Amino acid sequence: MTSVRIPDDWPTTEEEARAVQDGLRGRVVLDEPGPAPGTGRVTGVDVAYDDERDLVAAAAVVLDGASLETVAEATAVGRISFPYVPGLLAFREIPTVLAALDALPCPPGLVVCDGYGLAHPRRFGLASHLGVLTGLPTIGVAKNPFTFTFTAPAPPRGSTAALLAGAEEVGRALRTRDSVKPVFVSVGHRVGLAEACAHTLALTPAHRLPETTRRADALCRRALREAVEATS
Repeated sequence: MTSVRIPDDWPTTEEEARAVQDGLRGRVVLDEPGPAPGTGRVTGVDVAYDDERDLVAAAAVVLDGASLETVAEATAVGRISFPYVPGLLAFREIPTVLAALDALPCPPGLVVCDGYGLAHPRRFGLASHLGVLTGLPTIGVAKNPFTFTFTAPAPPRGSTAALLAGAEEVGRALRTRDSVKPVFVSVGHRVGLAEACAHTLALTPAHRLPETTRRADALCRRALREAVEATS
């Protein structure tokens, strides 16, 4: 487990954080399809918090894209780096997520975030922010549609519907299980939206959520428990 220090120049106010988003948003790459689904390595990242103890734990779990076997994993624990502000959650998570990615013994390949990319009020959610900082292809797969609207996709697995901000498509609602609530897929960086949906389907052979998210969620929760026990 890696310990994380908050960077000295990390934003401390909402205004500073929005200025960082404005400065980085133009670097998002939207014209690359990304790696082929079901190939290479795919890495899930997720975080867990203990706000009372001011702790955040991040996990990165690398899967083989074809077999979905776990290839490598790493965790990092640090202090919470930003207050809770909707639309600015990346600033609470990124230092620790970057530390977990850096601790991996192999390149992560495509990174799947439990959250949003372009499906974000400022079009720069965690997946986009992380992709720009690392240069890695990234997508966001969220459990809910945030502030956006959609028409329910058809019941069969693989059905999609546009996730809309007014008339703008910012992602897609994707049915990963027959007649089960969809997940909400958006581009992060260096991956097309159709490819992001295909990756999500490849990662959901048996459950609603991607295996990357399921395994990273379990690992970061375990890392947080161990960190809390160590400080108790």
